Amino acid sequence: MGRRRVRGRDVNGILLLDKPSGITSNEALQQVKRLFFAKKAGHTGSLDPLASGVLPICMGEATKVSAFLLDADKCYQVRCQLGVKTDTADAEGEVIETRPVEDYSDARIETVLEQFRGPIEQIPPMYSALKHEGQRLYKLARQGVEVEREPRPVDIHELSVTARGEDWLDIFVHCSKGTYVRTLVEDIGERLGCGAHVSRLRRTAVGPYGDDGLVTLEELEAIKARDKRATDDLLLTIETALTQWPGVNLSPDAAFYLRQGQAVLVPRAPTSGWVRLYEGEDTFLGMGEILDDGRVAPRRMMKGA
Repeated sequence: MGRRRVRGRDVNGILLLDKPSGITSNEALQQVKRLFFAKKAGHTGSLDPLASGVLPICMGEATKVSAFLLDADKCYQVRCQLGVKTDTADAEGEVIETRPVEDYSDARIETVLEQFRGPIEQIPPMYSALKHEGQRLYKLARQGVEVEREPRPVDIHELSVTARGEDWLDIFVHCSKGTYVRTLVEDIGERLGCGAHVSRLRRTAVGPYGDDGLVTLEELEAIKARDKRATDDLLLTIETALTQWPGVNLSPDAAFYLRQGQAVLVPRAPTSGWVRLYEGEDTFLGMGEILDDGRVAPRRMMKGA
């Protein structure tokens, strides 16, 4: 049998999708991939179906740097519904407990929030995509099975109230990768003594990307209807995902050896970590890593660079 032919065209770049609530991240990805008729595409960290907001879609060669966005900090605007707990810790779950909501003072709320700023540990929710003995936790949860989960360290860089009502709080969260906002809200509700769940969630930033320049699925459909290839103009360059790492400019000789997979010595290069690699001033080659002996090793090289 011959190899299966991959359908689609080569598209390279990053689309900042404004994911709508009500669909999964994968469903949003598949719609984008279809609209671009892209051969290869992937998203950079799932948003719950309830959530909307920034979902970078990496296409073609950009999928090689998707891990950098997966590891990046995220920002969220969250509505916390006080007094009601659900089995999923969000509005899509079944109500499992209700409690009265007191008239909390601003000082009381601030005291509670302060307990969650900085490095903390979270127990991942059962309704998550983590695996236990090969099975997704959310599948076990739907079967009524609960398993023990190990606490995981995360970092809450910023946590503040942006608005409030009698039985709800709007909070802004700037956090490290791996943070479960649903768990954070549920834990805040417990510390307040009333319980809580997420009733609204919007991601406002992923790494270097904020919510400026987001494109909706409806806008993509309309643009494609006018001009099939005009959607390509919406794509950001791969380098825009990597601005937090230093750039290293290589001579033509060093770039040649790097393309062959060899580590090279670069004068005045950083002494550790990841770096963006350029031949000369502007030809982006990919990502490299500084070895213990100070040489730069190729790691995520772009095809054709």
